[in-house]
Amino acid sequence: MRLCGWVLRSKVIGKVVIVEVSGSSVKPYVLVGKEDVDPGLYNTLKDLPLGSAICFEGEPSETQKSKRGVEYNVKSVKVYSKPSEPLPVELVGKVPSLLDTRIKYRWLLLRNPLEKAIFKVRQSVIEAARRYLIENGFIEVHTPKIVAAGAEGGATLFKVQYFEREAYLSQSPQLYKQMLVSSLPRVFEITPYFRAEKFNTTRHLNESWGIDVEQGFIDGLEDVLNTLENLVAFIVNYVRENNKEELETLGVELPRISTPFKRLRFEEAIDILRSNGVEVQESEDLSDQAERELGKIMAEKGHDLYFIVGFPWPSTGFYYMREEDGYHTRKFDLDYRGLEIASGGQREHRYERLLEAMKLKGLDPSNFSFYLEAFKYGMPPHGGFGLGVERLLMQMLGLSNIREAAIFVRDRTRLIP
Repeated sequence: MRLCGWVLRSKVIGKVVIVEVSGSSVKPYVLVGKEDVDPGLYNTLKDLPLGSAICFEGEPSETQKSKRGVEYNVKSVKVYSKPSEPLPVELVGKVPSLLDTRIKYRWLLLRNPLEKAIFKVRQSVIEAARRYLIENGFIEVHTPKIVAAGAEGGATLFKVQYFEREAYLSQSPQLYKQMLVSSLPRVFEITPYFRAEKFNTTRHLNESWGIDVEQGFIDGLEDVLNTLENLVAFIVNYVRENNKEELETLGVELPRISTPFKRLRFEEAIDILRSNGVEVQESEDLSDQAERELGKIMAEKGHDLYFIVGFPWPSTGFYYMREEDGYHTRKFDLDYRGLEIASGGQREHRYERLLEAMKLKGLDPSNFSFYLEAFKYGMPPHGGFGLGVERLLMQMLGLSNIREAAIFVRDRTRLIP
């Protein structure tokens, strides 16, 4: 067996040298060299600087003494590269790095089992989502990331120069996935979002990733809620079953998720918050503080995951279907322990109603002519959602900051690395 990685830790005890190597698995490979058994191997291992890139030939030892990794009986070692200068960060975790340092050197700190475990779980989140959606009849699509108009208004759009024209980075594939439902009943995309929000909080990024879903021929909002709750349950339970080593490394006990999730009307959420001393506005989306407080209250009632449904029209996008009262909409949020991890709803599929909604929101329909055209030729009732990858990962693993869930962070202050 040939395995490769980087020297993470090295210790000499008398005539025995123990080297831990960070490879593709979370737990390091443990190489043991004994001077009286193989002097050449002993000297090679003893002289390896931390950070050296090596490969070795060997098999797992019959007796495993290491508590941190998997021991190997080593036959040979090949050294490919040694650091030209001392490592800029301590990789084994004896001295915890500040968050800024972790972000700056995340690409290097991935040699640490804790950091690596986060992103192996992230891989499983994406893998599980794709598997669930494909098995349930959704087709994966890819929509433009340079667009002429934003799905959620101009205040949070990043402008780019597109030859002689002005364009924007996509906030969401919302408009395009709706257009596609005019021909493909079920679509999804795993995609980046770009939002020029000037937040600098523990729960916001300016470039993030989402699992975006749209389904047509629905009978109502419940069809969309069912898809989302079953998807989230599948993802969490998939990680629970397939990432036991990573969860153990992170010290996370992930409860099994069952459905259905609690449905909470927006007015109910308002009443609950007000009765607990949190002042909120009836016509606005919930603030981060209100979300956190509601999460604590719902957790006490036994609900880690819950929907908030029936948002008021003034706080929603133009594309959400309004109820007959003209005030409530079929928009929802999915919150996970006090953090919104997904939002979506049933869309307005009727051309005239959609045109009217745009005008009421102060939008110029001529800027959305490419989008509106799709509603002229048999658009079915449809709905969907966007599920935030980093936010889901943050809540699953109990991370304190959303930046811990992204390898290369793009926020208010960071453009490198």
